[in-house]
Amino acid sequence: MKLKFACLFASALLFMATNAMAQDSLAENWFNQDAQENQANGVSTEKAYEYLKGRESKTVIVAVIDSGIDIDHEDLKEVAWTNTGEIAGNGIDDDNNGFVDDVHGWNFIGGKDGKNVGSDSYEVTREYIRLKPTYENKKESKKADYLYWVKVRDAYLADAEKAQTQYAFYDSLHSSILRYNKLLTAYLDVDTLSTEAVAGVQSEDEVVKAATGFMNWLLPRTGGTPMEEVAESLDGALEHFGNQKNFSYSLTYNTREIVGDDPTNLKEVGYGNSDVIGTGTDNFHGTHVAGIIGAKRGNGIGIDGVADNVQIMAIRAVPDGDERDKDVANAIRYAVDNGAQVINMSFGKAFSPNKSYVDNAIKYAESKGVLLVHAAGNSGEDTDVENNYPTKNLGKKKVASNWIEVGASSWGEGDKLAASFSNYGKVNVDLFAPGVQIYSTAPDNEYKNAQGTSMASPVTAGVAALLLSYFPELTPVDVKEILMKSVRTFDGLKVIKPGTKDEMIDFSALSVSGGIVNAYEAVKLADSRKINSK
Repeated sequence: MKLKFACLFASALLFMATNAMAQDSLAENWFNQDAQENQANGVSTEKAYEYLKGRESKTVIVAVIDSGIDIDHEDLKEVAWTNTGEIAGNGIDDDNNGFVDDVHGWNFIGGKDGKNVGSDSYEVTREYIRLKPTYENKKESKKADYLYWVKVRDAYLADAEKAQTQYAFYDSLHSSILRYNKLLTAYLDVDTLSTEAVAGVQSEDEVVKAATGFMNWLLPRTGGTPMEEVAESLDGALEHFGNQKNFSYSLTYNTREIVGDDPTNLKEVGYGNSDVIGTGTDNFHGTHVAGIIGAKRGNGIGIDGVADNVQIMAIRAVPDGDERDKDVANAIRYAVDNGAQVINMSFGKAFSPNKSYVDNAIKYAESKGVLLVHAAGNSGEDTDVENNYPTKNLGKKKVASNWIEVGASSWGEGDKLAASFSNYGKVNVDLFAPGVQIYSTAPDNEYKNAQGTSMASPVTAGVAALLLSYFPELTPVDVKEILMKSVRTFDGLKVIKPGTKDEMIDFSALSVSGGIVNAYEAVKLADSRKINSK
């Protein structure tokens, strides 16, 4: 097996092993637990509620801009936001907000006929399509617009080729596992292959030799997992890279035919539909994020979200691919105009051709006192150097005061505290939060684990909502200041730098605050501010 293929598969095997270890050693709600009381690198949510016991709280609306949310989920239906000014299903904009039947939120990537966008292209693909006719045969130049084209072109061609290679690899690997497993179990007359049994095979048959060579390489790396399960574990990778090949990097696929809007008209509103679930599409991501923030606490089922008195406003704007600037900006404005106090944004991309429109929406949220919480991204990159949009940097050295950028930490102690995939930045990432092996709600009343800064962001958004619920006088600037000053720090702790194999770095150097969000310390600090202000 070629080295590059082996390296690709190594990440999948590592995730399988990590997943198994986490299942055995972690509490499902570890992200809510306390370091001292539970020996888990959580955010001390339960300890915070002990401190707040007996106090009154105010309902806080948290908007989740994402892939769609299963608002009928058993652990979410009681916390789903309802627009009381709208009458469901009557086809009328009862509250005159520009959106018809927006009872639980809005879907900016759906059509009036009820169809929904599932997969979409990446922004780099759309930019490549837009710029190629103008610049492909143009003389080389050092002008900014030409250099931007070169950056887009090189990124698109490299990434598209990589996606093709990775899909071919996983497709070949998947079929090889199934084929060779079937051959060798029959040859050995066993139900399940073992390392010892395969190592003992002696045959001159070329097919059997190929099968034993392959399995001698694979079996020790899968820890005794049945080959059928190993093959099944690759289904997600096959789907992911298949979607990249067929949609993300496609030069012909156009989802705006489904939406029916004018993608060049950035001021257009009212397009989309009211299907916040995203019927017919994959809404796992948004459902999982929503549960982390506000799955009903204390109901004896499923999980307990971080915040105990929230309503989740579902806003669908993120496909399997890159979200569009127009949709992101309008989603932020919709959330602000309809009463959200916190907006969670677990998405990001490397190019933003209409950044100014998103920036204006961020400024609008800032002017209305709405807090924006954003995932830093999962590329193991320094976002002080690499782009990750949307961003708190609004141009002309202006930084949004209502923005919190979140990296992902793990349950792992010592040098494994920072999630290996997390983006970081001493300037652009504000703090870290649990984002590895997070158990939360999944569609159809299920519960599953997931990891990413996409999970760390809603943990932080939940803590922010908790603060606003018990201390409603706080502004977004206040909330951010409290969260930043109350993080749990790790003096002198060296961790493996995300995106590297063994390069070491101070955990404090990965973000502005240098720590992990902590609900207990945050509510104590908020309480002391309130007492001192009297």
